[in-house]
Amino acid sequence: VIIGPVLGIIQPEVVIKIVPYFSALALIIIMFDGGLNLDLRNMVKTAHFAIILAILSYVISVVIVTIFAHFGLGWEWLESILLGTIVGGSSSIIVFGLVRNFRVSEETRSMLSFESAITDILAIIIAFILFEAILTSQFDLELLGQTIGRAVTVGLILGLGVGIPWMYVTTKLANAQHSYMLTLGILFVLFFMANEFGESGALTALVFGLMLGNKSHLSRILKFKLPKIEADDSMHSQLTFLVRSFFFVFVGLFASFGQLEYIFFGVIATMAIYVGRVMVTKVSLTKRFSRLDKKVTEVMIPRGLAAAVLATFPLSYGLPNAEAYTQIIFFIIMTSVIITTIGLGKAKSIPPPDNVEGGFVKKSPDGKDETEKNDKPKIVKLSDSEKNRL
Repeated sequence: VIIGPVLGIIQPEVVIKIVPYFSALALIIIMFDGGLNLDLRNMVKTAHFAIILAILSYVISVVIVTIFAHFGLGWEWLESILLGTIVGGSSSIIVFGLVRNFRVSEETRSMLSFESAITDILAIIIAFILFEAILTSQFDLELLGQTIGRAVTVGLILGLGVGIPWMYVTTKLANAQHSYMLTLGILFVLFFMANEFGESGALTALVFGLMLGNKSHLSRILKFKLPKIEADDSMHSQLTFLVRSFFFVFVGLFASFGQLEYIFFGVIATMAIYVGRVMVTKVSLTKRFSRLDKKVTEVMIPRGLAAAVLATFPLSYGLPNAEAYTQIIFFIIMTSVIITTIGLGKAKSIPPPDNVEGGFVKKSPDGKDETEKNDKPKIVKLSDSEKNRL
């Protein structure tokens, strides 16, 4: 914000020119990194929670922003829906980074990561369909379903079709000096192939990373031996850190302090999205999730790269109220990040019920939650030496 709109060192016009390139790079690296750090078994266990949470949260967010834009700003319904679509999903780039460094259960970590990946894909696909609908004044619901289906199919086929054989190829490249860069090269090729076939590339990168990140488990299923490839490779860690760090600088460069009503709209709409998220979390998550897991899920509403990138397209297409999109979406991004940061800060005071597994409450053989058993006071006997130290 300081080097952009405040001091004017970097102009917004320059930033907009590099949006397609940086967004592609960030999406490739972050989704691949997310896949590397996801546990396939935990993801399968919580997939139904992630899908329900993603769909309900996305729909609620779109409805809230659409109503606010139509009745508050006086926009047409289709334009209002487009705005809601762009900011409807949480940012996978931010979520992946937060859940890795926060002490929640592996199940919740997998669920939130998978959910953010789903909503990113939904936002990108639906937004481009709405761009065309506004330009042609026609909206085809059947086309929407076909596009989403094709994107999921392409992502799975490319990610699995290349990811599984590449696990075997890495056995021959285990000691190669530039094996990571070769893997990264394959990832870039996959990403742009997915784009050619009508998929954003996000799902392809995620699935490809998921295959490599779970190679030890998959190798036992596929009956072949694989060497261990560290997910925290120094080159990969540094590259991921660089992309994540520059992402927030990039978002700040989009800041535009225009009409006051857009600032109020962004702040109020985001607060309403948070209230909707709390309601969705209460409906979606069962008692098997601890209070810590539920609290973290409630506040995980950060909007980010996908919304920032999509906000520039109305200007490119010359849509009505085009300049308003970037202003509104910037304040929605900033407010959502602030709410998430404050919420996670408060969540740190909630202790996980299990020191090993994190917040996810597992069922004991007698059918009771472990937290119920842990509530009973325990008598601990101290040795004489321990008593003397006390």
